[in-house]
Amino acid sequence: MAPRAYWKGSLKLSLVSCPVVLYPASTSAEKTRFHMINRETGNRLKQQMVDAETGDVVEGDQKGRGYELSKGKYVEVEKEELEAVQIESNHTIDIDSFVPRDEIDKRYLDNPYYIAPDGKAAVDAFAVIRDAMKDEERVALARIVLTNREHVMTIEPLGKGLLGTTLRYPYELRDEEDYFDGIKTPKITKDMIELAGHILHTKAAHFDPSKFRDEYEDALKALVRRKASGKPIKVTEREEKPDNVINLMDALKASLKGKSAAKRRAHAPAQRRTPTRRTPRKAHRSAARHRKAG
Repeated sequence: MAPRAYWKGSLKLSLVSCPVVLYPASTSAEKTRFHMINRETGNRLKQQMVDAETGDVVEGDQKGRGYELSKGKYVEVEKEELEAVQIESNHTIDIDSFVPRDEIDKRYLDNPYYIAPDGKAAVDAFAVIRDAMKDEERVALARIVLTNREHVMTIEPLGKGLLGTTLRYPYELRDEEDYFDGIKTPKITKDMIELAGHILHTKAAHFDPSKFRDEYEDALKALVRRKASGKPIKVTEREEKPDNVINLMDALKASLKGKSAAKRRAHAPAQRRTPTRRTPRKAHRSAARHRKAG
C-alpha cells in the first residue's frame, strides 16, 4: 500500500511547474512508547485539562488560547482572530533562488521530506527540474505553507526524486556566544594536538547509517519481551563514575596504546595456557632419557 501524501501541490521554477506530493522522510513509529495506566486495574489513563488555580476540570467549550503578557496575565485570542492572520496556502512550492550547498548552516536544517511527481503527466517537468539541479552545486531555496505557517525549504536531487528540508528561522536559533563565551583558551602543547590527531586518524571511517545502533531502544524492547513473558527483571546497580581529574597527556598516550593493548589482552589467555600443554611432553621426554640411560 502506497504511503499517504502529507502535502499536495505544485513545484514551480519560473514558468515551469508540475504537480508534486510530499512525504515525511523520517518517522518515529518504530520507537518503543509507553502509555500511562492504572496500576490497580491495568486500564489506560485519560488526561484532562484542569484550571491551574481552582483545580476544576475544564470542558472543551471552555478552552481558549491565551498569550502570556506577564506572569499569570494572559490576553485571550479568538479562533477567528487567529484565522485572520494565517497565511492562505496556494499549494505551490515557489523556488526563489539557488545557493551554494556548503553555505547552508546545518543548525538551520529542520524536517526532511521526499518530493515526488504527482501522476504520470508530471514526470517530464519534474525530471527537467530535478536533472537541471543535478548539474549545479547549488541547493534551491523555496517557500511552502505547511499547517498554516510559511516555511523556507531547501530542495535538492535525491535519487529519482527530490529531497526537501524545511529550515528554521533565525529567531529559532540560540546564539552560540551565550554558551561559548565562557570557554577559556588554555595553553595546549603541539605534542598534545599531534597525539589527538593520531587518535582521529585511527578512528577514520565513512558515514554509514546502517551501522547505527540504538542500544537504549534494543534494551527497551528486550525489557518489554521479558515482562510480557513473565520472566524476572534483574536491576543492575550503576557503576560509579571515575573522577574526572586526569593527566591529559597520559590520557592521549593511553588512547593511542589502547588498540595494541587490547590485542595483547585478546592473545593473553592462549599464552597462559601454553605451559599447561607443554608439561606432559617434558615429563615424557624425561622418562625416555631415564630409560635410555638405564
